[in-house]
Amino acid sequence: MAKAKKLPSGSYRCQVFDHTDANGKRHYKSFTAPTKREAEFAATQWAAEKSGPGIEDITLYEAVSRYIDSKRGVLSPSTLCGYESMLRNYFKEIGCMKLEALDNTKLQIWVSDLAGKLSSKTVRNVHGLLSSALDMFAPDFTLKTTLPAKKKPDLYTPSDKDIRKLLEYISGKELEIAVLLAAFGPMRRGEICALTSDDIHGNIVNVNKSMVQGPDGAWYTKQPKTYSSYREIEYPPFVIERMKGISGRIIKATPQQITNRFSRAIHFSGLPHFRFHDLRHYAASIMHAIGVPDQYILQRGGWASDNVMKSVYRNVIDMETAKQNKKILKHFEKVSHEIQHEWL
Repeated sequence: MAKAKKLPSGSYRCQVFDHTDANGKRHYKSFTAPTKREAEFAATQWAAEKSGPGIEDITLYEAVSRYIDSKRGVLSPSTLCGYESMLRNYFKEIGCMKLEALDNTKLQIWVSDLAGKLSSKTVRNVHGLLSSALDMFAPDFTLKTTLPAKKKPDLYTPSDKDIRKLLEYISGKELEIAVLLAAFGPMRRGEICALTSDDIHGNIVNVNKSMVQGPDGAWYTKQPKTYSSYREIEYPPFVIERMKGISGRIIKATPQQITNRFSRAIHFSGLPHFRFHDLRHYAASIMHAIGVPDQYILQRGGWASDNVMKSVYRNVIDMETAKQNKKILKHFEKVSHEIQHEWL
């Protein structure tokens, strides 16, 4: 509950959050009374009425804003940052619609318009935020919208040769350690930046936290999003050797700085374009290719389910398919030559 503060006049004022407007500005309702108790009672009564039967009078923008506020204590800073970005960028036009006047036709036009500007994944994320807010503030409304079809991402999974060339180029730099932890772990970018010397015991790296960016743009070290992200990874001795003598944070850079440095290294080393996150794909693909059971790949990478994990195998599977096709065609070509020879 909001606390009342004494004013120079001797009265007490209590402020309660009301809504966030389309420009991202937060608005508060102010209650002034002769005593602290009266001011707080008035504020509490107003808040109770606001969250009661009259809630349908708020706009869609206000509903999404309040949904985000209600989740601040349980969602990660990076998730909140993403939600607030979507609210600012994609809900202004449709956000003025009152919940009591929700219209699936208008919502579908809005979704279709977004689909013409954004990737399928982004549209689905925005729609997911909309759906969650409506579940909370308009549970009787049935959302009926058609989303754009999912598109298979055109990702490049680096090969052993790519990794060797990259490591040669960044040898001796801080980025080298980050790449080793991601490619041979695999650890995520935020996990690598949050890693400290206290988390390393022999050849074992204890993954127990992650560095994430908050809505204010600052970087924070938080516990992992999922239980599966807590794990112990045994690394080859040469990886551990690169970190010997470092006290405190192993990587001093932020996740964004790692991304920027990695992008430059890829460009100037002449390698095909791929992301830092694709180093995890490389690790999972190699483990799969050498016959490591999925349950161990899942555990080592900290994936909550095998749906995402298995999607990174596609590149390896495609390469293996091409190789096997060559064998098949070569065999049939040989048979064809033998048949033609017999006919002569």
